[in-house]
Amino acid sequence: MSTNKKELRLHYKNLRAAITLDDLEEKSLAIANNLIQLPIWDKIYYHVFLPIGEQKEVNTEYILHLLSGKDKEIVVSKSDFETRGMTHFLLTDNTKIKKNEYNIPEPVNGLPVPSETIEVVFVPLLAFDLLGNRVGYGKGFYDKFLSECKPETIKIGLSFFEAENQIEDVFESDVRLNYCVTPEKVYNF
Repeated sequence: MSTNKKELRLHYKNLRAAITLDDLEEKSLAIANNLIQLPIWDKIYYHVFLPIGEQKEVNTEYILHLLSGKDKEIVVSKSDFETRGMTHFLLTDNTKIKKNEYNIPEPVNGLPVPSETIEVVFVPLLAFDLLGNRVGYGKGFYDKFLSECKPETIKIGLSFFEAENQIEDVFESDVRLNYCVTPEKVYNF
């Protein structure tokens, strides 16, 4: 199989579409359990994506429980499709979450958190390779956001599937992951 982003995107969207909801929950829980092994739990600010149910993204609810249990500050985002930028807010008991026109659950408002404050980012993706490169939906939101974070911010991809050997068409501006966690294992780059 070719390993350019466009073909990988299509291939993994199809693989994901075939996952049953039971399987999705089981694999999401396995990913959260594997995260416990990572040396990341001494930080304060953790950015978590809220999954797009229709896209069968990793259910991050288990990660939210993990972070709450460890008394961490949880940060969620709102996307601006015109600027391809993201605004980040603290997730509290009062945060109202509403789906945008793309079915992405987002905070309606809240306490803003600057990108450079965020210490750990859980990154959604469709595919990744053994070098820590990722393929997302191709809109560039996360590349832009991750480039605004401090260089030492820990970037963790979450994937239902294992790594590809190498993604061919990687750009200079693509931000690589430090880890990727699947239901089976933890990749360290």
